Amino acid sequence: MTKRKPLSTVVAESLAEKIRSGQLQPGAQLPTEAELCAEYDVSRTVVREAVARLRSEGMVVPQQGRGMFVSETPAPRNFSIPDEALRTLPETIALLELRLSVEVESAGLCAERRTDEEASDIRSMMEQIDAQQADPAAVQIHYDYDFHLAIAKAARNEFIHGFLAYLGPMIVPRFRLGYVVEPALKDSYYARIHSEHKAIVDAIERQDGSKARQAMRKHLHNSLGRVRALARASGVEATDAEQKAAAASLFTKMKRPVSTGG
Repeated sequence: MTKRKPLSTVVAESLAEKIRSGQLQPGAQLPTEAELCAEYDVSRTVVREAVARLRSEGMVVPQQGRGMFVSETPAPRNFSIPDEALRTLPETIALLELRLSVEVESAGLCAERRTDEEASDIRSMMEQIDAQQADPAAVQIHYDYDFHLAIAKAARNEFIHGFLAYLGPMIVPRFRLGYVVEPALKDSYYARIHSEHKAIVDAIERQDGSKARQAMRKHLHNSLGRVRALARASGVEATDAEQKAAAASLFTKMKRPVSTGG
């Protein structure tokens, strides 16, 4: 006997297919909860669970006070990712979760402690990085890591900056941006990232630690959502065993002596 899918899964899969087929275009607003309840003849709880699943997969995004909208940068359905890259997805997700926990505070401390010169340099770096808008197939997904390091340095906590600098070689050479951004959506993707970066920098310039933390959390949470969506779309699920293996690999690397050059 075949086990029936939960109603929330049925609704989520139906909405996902509408998004993939173009029936719901990028930037389009989802129907209201009441409309979805009527369309699928389900409760509000079922609808909320279905929409939450789509949001976790990066297919829809909230706009405060307006509702849910189809993401302008969904993970492409058809893609080709090398096997060696796929195998690192669980570790990449774990590292992004780690960054989220550290860099939110880093942004807040930067806003509270930065000098005027540092704030100016951070804005200049942002403008330079965001102006490049390279072909997603030729740029790494974490192309803005130097921007994040500059914020960490101005946070006046050498442990935060040193830790993120140490993680850099493990984080940056991961995936091409083209794995999560279709060429036709390149311009809207870069515009969104610039908007996220600008919110962080604006808060840093105003010395508003709370807003800086909030903006950094949103930025990294969106990045994490895109990578998680990539993992789900490619059939890679991070099991407990994979997460433990990823952590063991990371800590093994951290135990190695740091080369001082010569």
